[in-house]
Amino acid sequence: MNDIKTLLNIRKDIKSRKPDFIRQDSHKKAGLGAKWRKPKGLHAKMRLKLKGYRKIVSKGYRSPKLARNLHKSGLTVKIVNTVRDVEKIKKGHEGGIIAKNVGQKKKVEILKKAKELDVKILNVKDINAYLGNVEKEMAERKKVIKKEKEPKKEKNIAKKEEKLVEKLEDEEKKKEEEKKKKDRILTKRV
Repeated sequence: MNDIKTLLNIRKDIKSRKPDFIRQDSHKKAGLGAKWRKPKGLHAKMRLKLKGYRKIVSKGYRSPKLARNLHKSGLTVKIVNTVRDVEKIKKGHEGGIIAKNVGQKKKVEILKKAKELDVKILNVKDINAYLGNVEKEMAERKKVIKKEKEPKKEKNIAKKEEKLVEKLEDEEKKKEEEKKKKDRILTKRV
């Protein structure tokens, strides 16, 4: 474990000195983008590694073999999508990262299981604090939803009453029109 920590420190030092590898002339032509491509031109100054030009990708910037693909805590990373994935994680050697497409409900379940099994979740700093915050948020959401539903019920009742009033008014108008028609017919005959 001690040698892994030293290797991680070496990796950190190497990566701090590593430049951003950017495609040759990407600053001149916007269409090229900053994605790395190896310079292949015959007179390409970057390919010739001339002083004052950008560095090109080489194995000297690579991290030590035993430190590759490790989290900065020294654990190997496992992507967690379900609660079963948490159960498969080896306690001292592996750490879980909850996938970005996992919803909040499932995330809470995963964190509770991880807390129960004492498994390290690498992309959540404090499980207890996170769970507390989520529970508060969910309680607030429920309150808001209840408040939104109550006025809707009142609005629905008010709408129904308005519809009934409109129907009654329409019926009264129809009756009045019928009376007027009858009166006209009766006055014409006399």
